Amino acid sequence: MTSLQRAKILALLVPAGLLAGAYGSEIWGGLYPCEMCWWQRYAHFVALAAALLAFLLSRLPDRGRSFVWLSALGILTSGGIGAYHAGVEAGIFEGFTQCTSTATGSAEDLLKSILSAPLVRCDQVQFEFLGISMAGWNAIFSIGFGLVILWLSLRKPKRSA
Repeated sequence: MTSLQRAKILALLVPAGLLAGAYGSEIWGGLYPCEMCWWQRYAHFVALAAALLAFLLSRLPDRGRSFVWLSALGILTSGGIGAYHAGVEAGIFEGFTQCTSTATGSAEDLLKSILSAPLVRCDQVQFEFLGISMAGWNAIFSIGFGLVILWLSLRKPKRSA
């Protein structure tokens, strides 16, 4: 298996796994995402789409390498947002001072939406493991694997003797 093939596999599995963990914690763990959690997910959606394109376009001359880079960039972006989010949770950065709700409709519908929605603040940790929040774990995994994917995709193929 070539380095590029390994990079493609990681580019697909990393965002898929992290999104599965996020949605699993929401569905089965009862943890609701805040606005910055959604931003991290959006970057992983882009990374996942790019990784799928890398596999679909593997017959091109660069064998989908550009889409692997795009996927790695999406993963790294999510990691950067996760690092900032973890900093907001730790009180290092200020975070939001305004409402981040996107609710629309009549005043009555808006009131019902507000009263029924769980209040999730970006500056409060909902869950942590080994003293690290979910945003922190996303930063660690995303930045680490994003760099590994870039490294693998940039390696020169070994010449056979």
